[in-house]
Formats: sequence, structure tokens, C-alpha cells
Amino acid sequence: MHVSGMIHVNINCSNFERSRAFYETLGFRVVWQVPETNTKEVAAAVGMPPYKVNGALMALEGSEHPVVIDLLEWQSPRDEAPPYPHLYHLGLARLALATTDMDADLATLAEMGVELIGAPARVVVNGVAGGRFVCFKDPDGTVLELVEATNVAQVIDRGNAR
Repeated sequence: MHVSGMIHVNINCSNFERSRAFYETLGFRVVWQVPETNTKEVAAAVGMPPYKVNGALMALEGSEHPVVIDLLEWQSPRDEAPPYPHLYHLGLARLALATTDMDADLATLAEMGVELIGAPARVVVNGVAGGRFVCFKDPDGTVLELVEATNVAQVIDRGNAR
């Protein structure tokens, strides 16, 4: 394999405009509007019949490395079922984002009326202690996580040294 990076993470939503505004508050900006209807070839490549979507690729502004979400509202076919009911469900469970100011971001989430899943906690990884993280949900219930950026760098550096 010759994998050299991550391109994007797909997040499905029930209302594109509402979710776009939410993710813009987190710092993401639309970089490409997804075509409403893709070709039969594209639909077959993702294992679906022809479909209609409203969506966009959104990139996190100011990120050291590209962080891109593919935010999609499926119009046809459409599934109103909620996201995973718990984090221990198989498959992708949450998207963790680095923050340089946890307290300011917690205040912004509170102003937005976003309910935290639990109180911010400190974690120890590979013997490195200190950084806080907190989990919360987007408007459709997709779990997101904020992690203090200084701790993320320490953990990655420490892990690479092994």
C-alpha cells in the first residue's frame, strides 16, 4: 500500500444548511460544492443506485495539515435514522479536532446551546499527562471531540519516538 494521507471524513446530515452553519462555527469553510446528482459510474463506485445529495467539502481554516469533511444531506435515497447510539458501536465513532483554546471553545459551544456528552477530562497517553478533551454532538447527533492541541502534539511526538 502507498497511502500518503487522509483526504476527508464523510458526515451525513438531515439539513445541510443547518449543519453547514454549525461546522462553519467550528472553523470549517466550503471549498467545493458537491454536485446534486452524480453519474451512474460514481454511484456504482460507492455501491449505491443513482442518488441526489446536497453537500460540500469543507476544510478547516488555519489547520497545519488539511482537515476536510464531506458534509452530505442525502435527498434520494434518504435515511432519517439517527447516528450510532453509543461510541462503542463498530465503525467510525467520532471525529476529534484539536483546539488551541479549550475554554473559549467551551464558551462558544455553550452560546450555541450545544450539550456536552460529559465534562471535560484530562487524559494520560504514553505517559504524557495534562491535555483536556471533551465530546459533544453536532445537530444530528454525530459525536465530535475537542482535544487540547498541545497534548496532541506531545502524544504524537512521544508515540513516534517508540
